[in-house]
Amino acid sequence: MDKQGQLADFLHARRSLLQPDDVGLRTYGERRRVPGLRREELAMLAGISAPYYARLEQGQSRNASREVLDALASALRLDESERAHLHELARAPKRGKAAPRPRPERITPPTSALLAALGGTPAIVMGRRSDVLAWNTQGHSLFAGHLDQGAPAEPGCRPNMAKLVFLDAHTRDLYTDWPAKAKAVVGNLRLTAGRYPDDPLLAGLVGELIMRSPEFATMWADHRILACDVADYEMHHPTVGTLTVTQQTLQSPQGTGPAVVIATAVPGSPSETALQLLAHGTASREAASARANADASTDTF
Repeated sequence: MDKQGQLADFLHARRSLLQPDDVGLRTYGERRRVPGLRREELAMLAGISAPYYARLEQGQSRNASREVLDALASALRLDESERAHLHELARAPKRGKAAPRPRPERITPPTSALLAALGGTPAIVMGRRSDVLAWNTQGHSLFAGHLDQGAPAEPGCRPNMAKLVFLDAHTRDLYTDWPAKAKAVVGNLRLTAGRYPDDPLLAGLVGELIMRSPEFATMWADHRILACDVADYEMHHPTVGTLTVTQQTLQSPQGTGPAVVIATAVPGSPSETALQLLAHGTASREAASARANADASTDTF
């Protein structure tokens, strides 16, 4: 996933999504062989030469200035997340040795303390590749109650939320508007791929999803970018029924390190009651399990 190739693909994909009418260009009824704007039309809108833009889209130029990139972003009608992604892709790669294989990600003590402090609020901690590094009891019950709660403790067994959304029937059925959730997952992976183009594990994840999910392959090909900061989702939970939650992602401003995803509901709403019922049911199961373990321990003496 080299940056230059990603930049070329991103420009081509976003150009293809714009129609002449979208930007006020008259076509006089002419037939077009390919969808979207032509290269020379986009170059004109951005105020740069058509040959120079062609080199950018063909991956033959690595020296685009910030001013040129901003002009292209405006011509392509990119939002702030997409504009930042364009600049990230155009940044010259660092020269040096090949990047080492990434080490397994781990949850830091401050993040662990935050997870504990959240108490009855469903929360999960995700690494850069959407691996679940940790979750509290409520987070496990809401997002993946059908999986082993202890799975995140072992790096080789960690659930991956991107895989769950696309490949796991239980997770897919959780979201009433599954396409919206799926697009958010893909958009966020696109941002991550731009930041870490040399991450072989990330490239492997994307490749696996492309091979196993035609829907992922289609969404990945359109190069849409989406920062998953805050989003509302209607979920149909097998235990507490339908509820609407706000999923918020807490991450460092640089986008590095684990992200904490929490789910909340409007105070006083039926969805908040559903979350409370979920927490109560989880606490009851934990208490019953603790009693059973205590009884088993007593029986051994």
